[in-house]
Amino acid sequence: MRYRVDALATRAGVSVDTIRFYQSKGLLTQPQREGRVAWYGEEHLERLGRIRELKEKGFTLGSIRALLDGDIDAADQALVQAVLSDPPGDRLLTLDEVAEATGVTPALLEAIEREGLLVSNKVGGEARYTTADIKVVASGLELLQAGLPLSELLALARQHDEAMRTVASQAVEMFLSFVRDPIRAQATSESDAATKLVDAFRKMLPATTSLVAHHFERVLLAEAQARIEAEGSAQEIEAVQASQRLGS
Repeated sequence: MRYRVDALATRAGVSVDTIRFYQSKGLLTQPQREGRVAWYGEEHLERLGRIRELKEKGFTLGSIRALLDGDIDAADQALVQAVLSDPPGDRLLTLDEVAEATGVTPALLEAIEREGLLVSNKVGGEARYTTADIKVVASGLELLQAGLPLSELLALARQHDEAMRTVASQAVEMFLSFVRDPIRAQATSESDAATKLVDAFRKMLPATTSLVAHHFERVLLAEAQARIEAEGSAQEIEAVQASQRLGS
C-alpha cells in the first residue's frame, strides 16, 4: 500500500514535520516520487513504528539509527537496553513531581541539572528522575541551610561533574576492553553474549559505584582532617581525631 505524507503521518501517529525530521537525520528513507507527489510504503510505516518503540525505551535518535541500520547487533542492543532500564523498584518522576516533593522550583532544579548535580534518565525523549534524585536535592538543601552559598555549591557541582565524567569514560573503556570484548569473542551465540553482557553490567555497576563513592568519602574526610589539624583550634583537632578513632 502507498501513502502520501499526510496519510502516513496519520497512520503512524506522528506529525508530518516529524517524518521530514527523521528523513533529514537518515532515520527514514526517502519516498518514491511521481512528478511532484511523494509516495511512502509499508516499509516506512513499519520503520516509524520501530522508531517510536525504541524512543519509548529511551534510545537516542543516534542509537536508533545505528540499530535500524544494523550497526548494533543483538548483544550490544541488549547491553544498551540494560543501561537504559529503569532502576529496579523505582518510579520515574517528572521535573514537576521532583519540585513538588522537594519544595525547589523547577527553574532552580533545571539550573542544578545544568551544573551536573542532577542527571536525568531519558524516557521517550523526556527527562525523568528517581526518588534518589529527591534525596540528592534534599542533601543540597541541607548544605544550603548549613551556610554554603548557592553559587559555591553549583560551582562545586560543576567541578565534580567534569571530574566524574572523565572517570566514567575511563570506566566504560575498561568495561569494553576487558569485559565486553572477551565475552563477545568467547560467546557461542549473540543470545549467549547478550545474556553474559547484561549480567556483567548489572554486577559491575553497583560495585563500581560503591568503589568510587567510598574512595571519595575517604579522601574528603582525610582532606578535612588535614585542614582542621593545620588550621583548627585545639578543641577542633581533638574532636576530629576522636571521631577518626571511633570510625576506624
